Amino acid sequence: MTLKASLYFAKSLIFPRAEKNSTARKSLYGAVICIGLSIIPLVAVISITNGMIKGMTERIIGLSSSHLEMRVAGGIEETKTAANFEKYAASFEKIGGIKTAYPEVTLSALALGKNIRSGAYIRGVQNDIFKKNESFKTLFEVIEGDTSALESGGNTAIIGKKMAESLGLKTGDTFRIITTKKAGTAIVPKMTAFKVGAVISSGYQELDQLWVFIPLKTFFRSFSMTNADFNVLLETDDAFSPRLIALQRAVKNEAGRFANVYRWDQVNASRFENFSSTKVMLVFIMMMIVLVASINISSAIVMLVLERRREIAILKSVGASPRGISLSFMLTGLFCGFSGLCIGLPLGLLITLYSNQLIRGLESLVNLFTDLHLMDPAYYLQTIPVEIPVKELIIVCMGTLLLSLLVSVIPAVKAGKEKPLEALK
Repeated sequence: MTLKASLYFAKSLIFPRAEKNSTARKSLYGAVICIGLSIIPLVAVISITNGMIKGMTERIIGLSSSHLEMRVAGGIEETKTAANFEKYAASFEKIGGIKTAYPEVTLSALALGKNIRSGAYIRGVQNDIFKKNESFKTLFEVIEGDTSALESGGNTAIIGKKMAESLGLKTGDTFRIITTKKAGTAIVPKMTAFKVGAVISSGYQELDQLWVFIPLKTFFRSFSMTNADFNVLLETDDAFSPRLIALQRAVKNEAGRFANVYRWDQVNASRFENFSSTKVMLVFIMMMIVLVASINISSAIVMLVLERRREIAILKSVGASPRGISLSFMLTGLFCGFSGLCIGLPLGLLITLYSNQLIRGLESLVNLFTDLHLMDPAYYLQTIPVEIPVKELIIVCMGTLLLSLLVSVIPAVKAGKEKPLEALK
């Protein structure tokens, strides 16, 4: 039996001229629909999780750890004053591959609003950081006020949206930062007043809910440096470049024994492991759904073999080989998988492209009966960055076709082993 004959027989199995209302054929078309419906959530999950992880990663790298984070020891000459620290940070820009270096001093403190207190993470930064740093310009959304207020220096602060809501603050309001200082041998609280210059949001509340940005010089002037952390955030051409490890060594050699240098993936290792494990589990569950749906192909082909036993017997009587018969049924199973992909892939991509609108619409519908935020910024990004992972979708397509072929093998081989005499009797 030639390949052309096998293809012709497979075509007659899928698109028959007679017996179009047979039970086996209905099962075959049902299997196609099941494959299509299982592919839709798989494509949507892969695309949406990729976009979410990429969006979160961009914010963590750009707004928190940068590409390389250098942690400098306190008490040395380079960290005694704001001017010294800025000069020290700028010296690392001469290293090939380092684009910019941002000095930053951080301190955990207590923020006091009108009637409520909240933990705060104070970040002393350069006055023009919101103009100079590309990530700050693009990833932060200004909710109220103007970030240029930080350039005036003084006791001006820019706070996160969640903190503003928690403390009941708006632009122009005054709040207090409570830290500690030494008074002789005793440690006593120190209260410093700041004016809210702007309220910002990164769209990812877990990241920015405690951030308070103040001018670097104000930080040195207002707080005790005993418990402060001195960091230099270094940007390169590409955070994902293989050269990042070599640059890490070069910066460490330049910094000497008074500093340690870490890559962004080392600083945030636990977060990224969590992202990866969550994505793997979601994809695994979706693949199980595809596997279950593909079993329908096997069942449909078994029924098709039973219905076409007489036709198989006639073909074998006139010289058709068992291998040729088996190939026809395997091609039928492969066609089911391909047809399911043609249904599921475009619908999955369509859901991905309009995922933000669909979630907002569903949220509005649910909120008619209860107060629910499907995209709570405390856990997710407020807006899903849409990204189509072409390589992963190609793997999904190839895997679905292979799975469709594999589940067709056993019933197809049995069809090839059918004995003509028994069937014709």
